[in-house]
Amino acid sequence: MLYYNPKEWFIAIFRFHKSDTFRALFPLLIFMSIYSWGIVFLETEYLKLGANSNARNITVMHTLLGFAISMLLVFRTNTAYDRWWEGRKLWGNLVNNSRNLAIKLKAMLPENDHASRSFFRQVIPLYAISLQKHLQKETTKFELDEKPHPELPSLKDIHHIPNRVSESMITKINSLYKQGVLSGDQLIIINNEISSFTNICGACERIKNTPIPYSYSAFIKKFIFIYVATLPFGFAFNLGYFTIPVTTFIFYVLASLELIAEEIEDPFGKDNNDLPMIKLSDAIKANVNEIFDFKEEEEVIPV
Repeated sequence: MLYYNPKEWFIAIFRFHKSDTFRALFPLLIFMSIYSWGIVFLETEYLKLGANSNARNITVMHTLLGFAISMLLVFRTNTAYDRWWEGRKLWGNLVNNSRNLAIKLKAMLPENDHASRSFFRQVIPLYAISLQKHLQKETTKFELDEKPHPELPSLKDIHHIPNRVSESMITKINSLYKQGVLSGDQLIIINNEISSFTNICGACERIKNTPIPYSYSAFIKKFIFIYVATLPFGFAFNLGYFTIPVTTFIFYVLASLELIAEEIEDPFGKDNNDLPMIKLSDAIKANVNEIFDFKEEEEVIPV
């Protein structure tokens, strides 16, 4: 995730980082400039169409469709941002629930039970790390896809690591209950945190492997292309060769909104604008170590 100061206007305007839409769209912007020049040259220099030509009526169509395309892009961007923000809230819940579970277990486990304390100190942060790796695997993205993917291993052979980690925690807690270390009331107290791990994983998987419907995404791209491709036909008479930068800039704005939506609708990737899951996992590990009064230089007790 890219951290920045929102008050620094100069840097935001003139800095082009690797995730900037200008870099991604640069070849298309060049193509659109050449295409616009060709339309203007064809109409004004070669065909010598007059200013009263019926082609000017195309601007009326652009005026009418401008409102429709703006509403579509607003809805598209809001939908993508909702997915990004929901993912951030889920990882925020994971951080809080990991802290709560560690605090409760520290209070419930006997102080001389170093093995159990060491186990949970290592396993609680391990869940966040395994979830981060699980969400960034290609196989997780294609779990609900009906099409086969020969380049990927069979989904039946893939082990769900977060489930394994959660299972190990529940097995350990059940073993402590049978040994009389934990009471039934204490099991009820920590049940919400234990269950929330799997619930958070399922919600993240829902975002990961359920993209925006293809027909909707494809329609917006086609709409943008047709809208911009017809702009030079109407602008050529009023703007002349100024149609080239105007058309290119309009294409840059509309395509950038769609490109940004594509990037943030999957918040669990490795792009600059995706969630900082590694840093969140490190924060969970540091918090849990602090709760259990563990220092890195201490010797790790084998489980």
